[in-house]
Amino acid sequence: MNDRDALTAYAASFVDELAQNKMKHVVVSPGSRSTPLALLLVEHPDIEVHINVDERSAAFFALGLAKALKEPVGLLCTSGTAAANFYPAVIEAYYSRVPLIVLTADRPHELRDVGAPQAIDQIHLYGRQVKWFVEMALPESTDEMMRYARTIGARAVSTAATEPAGPVHLNFPLREPLIPNLEQAKEYRQNKMTPAVMIENGALSLSDSHIEALAATLSQAKQGMIVCGELRHPKMKEAIVALAEKLAFPILADPLSQLRSGKHDKDGIIDTYDTFLRDEAAKEAFRPDVVLRFGSMPVSKPLLLFMKKQKQAITLVIDGGAGWREPAGLATNMIYCEEKDFCQRVCEKIPKATEKNWLGLWKTVNGATKNALSSIRDEVELSEGKLFSLLQDIMPIESTLFVGNSMPIRDLDTFFLSNEKGIKTFANRGANGIDGVVSTALGVSTVSENTVLAIGDLSFFHDMNGLLAAKLQKQNITILLINNDGGGIFSFLPQANDREHFETLFGTPHGLDFSHTAQLYGGKYSKVQNWDELKQVFTESFEIQGLKIIEVPTERESNLQKHRNLWNFVSQEIKVVLDREIS
Repeated sequence: MNDRDALTAYAASFVDELAQNKMKHVVVSPGSRSTPLALLLVEHPDIEVHINVDERSAAFFALGLAKALKEPVGLLCTSGTAAANFYPAVIEAYYSRVPLIVLTADRPHELRDVGAPQAIDQIHLYGRQVKWFVEMALPESTDEMMRYARTIGARAVSTAATEPAGPVHLNFPLREPLIPNLEQAKEYRQNKMTPAVMIENGALSLSDSHIEALAATLSQAKQGMIVCGELRHPKMKEAIVALAEKLAFPILADPLSQLRSGKHDKDGIIDTYDTFLRDEAAKEAFRPDVVLRFGSMPVSKPLLLFMKKQKQAITLVIDGGAGWREPAGLATNMIYCEEKDFCQRVCEKIPKATEKNWLGLWKTVNGATKNALSSIRDEVELSEGKLFSLLQDIMPIESTLFVGNSMPIRDLDTFFLSNEKGIKTFANRGANGIDGVVSTALGVSTVSENTVLAIGDLSFFHDMNGLLAAKLQKQNITILLINNDGGGIFSFLPQANDREHFETLFGTPHGLDFSHTAQLYGGKYSKVQNWDELKQVFTESFEIQGLKIIEVPTERESNLQKHRNLWNFVSQEIKVVLDREIS
């Protein structure tokens, strides 16, 4: 068997094993050294290939696909700095627990460290930001090596998907010739061969005695609270709501928890904590004896600061991925158990709480804060807070909202409140970066209907080249481009006090005309001037195919003052409520 046949047998076996283990999508960036894998992937009937010419954008696109699908997605590039451009998205995938299978082509060993073109050191290129790395063997056609290729493929899919999910990296040294025999490749598909290995993954679980002990602790608590950050599995929310109802605990629900929107019972959902926990009187009124945490740490800084002060409380962190997501440093129990299983089994062991004064106080303050926050809807000028308040009204039912970092995610937390629409919310909160957001949202839009991206101008600028995927693949997405001409979040930070250097170092005004961006990438562009125009253009965007960019101009200094005035107003309202309730 010649070198081409050996390459075909080896690589085709590997690609087919990915498919047999249910990896259905792969994002490919064109290149020469990756040719055999690219051709075999696109030829496989059970794998859908998405082309993205820019590796940085491609990696974030794959990240978005994997987020929305909740399953491993492949990612392929050629050798050299192409692979380095995957790194930001690999980092995000690692910290946000998103399963990616990163495939990098490489020069064979004899062409490394000798000055060959497109040859860099790709061994452990992503360091500790991947769950598993394999330097693949050179292609051979023996039964042992074809089984090796299949075994690595199966392990890659399993490792990426096993909780905590995350990226794996397989580096393929490949010699020329790089063109496989595509007809011969069909012989190595699963219908003609036995699988290399079937990997069965289970979920972490606790013993009955352990569950009973934890149930006793929770049922004895008089003032408990449940805190939910980003939750990856949608079926968890019913189990968490049922447990909270039985315990009479409030649920402080981050917007990425998926608990704020849907048909489930939201009576105990507290969604304005980011606002009222800025108030000293409110923080003093709420002194929990038990804190039960699910998912990643929520976005809200006021909540984090509040939790750090609850040294008197027993803090239970439930994590089916056996990680350490506890930046407050107050966990008394790290409980490694599948979250839905934990809720259901504990729920069976505890009596239904009859005392609900504690829950009632949370709900009363939450209601008063909602009423106060609703005053933002009276604003006539375009503003960032009102925009996110209106989104829960004007987003379609069962739609998807992807939100950029910095101010957009914080305004989502503050103003996007409980509703019945079943709106799924996404963001890149692993490393909290502003890069790659456009591409990630486009990946999500590939499999999610009526996708909206709400993004700031600097983050949009960081990833404008990601819009090429929208043009080439005819993606349907509506982008709300919130343009305050710079870094709006810095106006809320201590750096804003340094007036001499603030604009140069932090405000960073750019003065860009984004209409040219829409024209370059074949999108429909609108710049709205008032709220009626925004509602009309936004609603109409869902009837138009392709890329739609709606620019919403706002003013940084005005936005800062409006937020501060609203927080002061809320504090006054909370004081009235607490004086009445506690007295």
